Amino acid sequence: MDPPWICVTGFGAHIKSTKQSLVIQKKNECKEYPLDSVKNLMVIGGHMINSATIAKLIKNGTYITFFEPNGAPVGTIRPYKEEYSNDLKKKQESISQYRFATEIVKGSLKSHLVSISALEESRGYRLFYDGEMELLRSSLEEIPYLIKMDEIKRIFLMSTDMYYEIVSRDIPPEYGFRRRTAFPHSDPINSLLSFGYSMLYGNCCVSLIGSMLDPDLGVLHEGKGSLVRDLIDSFKPSMIDPVVFGYARNSLSDADFEIESGRCLLSDSTISKLIRQFQQSINKEILDKQVLNFRDAILYDQEFKVLY
Repeated sequence: MDPPWICVTGFGAHIKSTKQSLVIQKKNECKEYPLDSVKNLMVIGGHMINSATIAKLIKNGTYITFFEPNGAPVGTIRPYKEEYSNDLKKKQESISQYRFATEIVKGSLKSHLVSISALEESRGYRLFYDGEMELLRSSLEEIPYLIKMDEIKRIFLMSTDMYYEIVSRDIPPEYGFRRRTAFPHSDPINSLLSFGYSMLYGNCCVSLIGSMLDPDLGVLHEGKGSLVRDLIDSFKPSMIDPVVFGYARNSLSDADFEIESGRCLLSDSTISKLIRQFQQSINKEILDKQVLNFRDAILYDQEFKVLY
């Protein structure tokens, strides 16, 4: 299934048009799309687009959404007098939060269990203490029988806290990482994780806006970007954490960060190295599929399954 949006990423592309086609030229590569097929153009980073092309797209009913290089949304140009995905937003507002939140927590917990087990196997020793594996598995089995959102959130927070506490046992103790902490972080591991999660957030946010979903209408989390945070949680252990924890074990040094007034700042060279690694580990196709699964579950009352 192809996503209903076209993304122009990075820097330096020329976005042009003919009478019937949208033309995107970047370095030596040139791609053309029939104008009638372009429903949402996502412009991420710094590129050139002329006003005539913008006018053609708007007349064609196309939305043009602009993002910062890190995926943070800037704004959308939409056809005159057209309500932004009004019908879909109404359906999104009326969904059963319990139904979707239950699946998100199940997917998150399963991804944590898979990640810890894989880490144990690769490292050749146990990370679970007695009873921890049984507690997480019993929590997973308990989820379908919970009837209140507060109970679902309790399982989510408990299992997430346990996950970070367990994987912290494989991190050199001198870096002071024991669990996830609130921003600003005082240790380099939490700073590395937050940087990676922001890249994952940006990629998912692009997909959500491209699918005409409201990224602020979450089911488990609340507030700005809450749906983004809902949908990326099951991907953190596979797309971000292995990069961070591997870097912490094998490459991290005192030159990679500095701590000022209790706040840990990553060096520019560290950020550059990690960007390249995260670009390889973040699977945009799976994120797109997750978003489309969520959208189709809303539109067609289909079963929603969380990927991880």
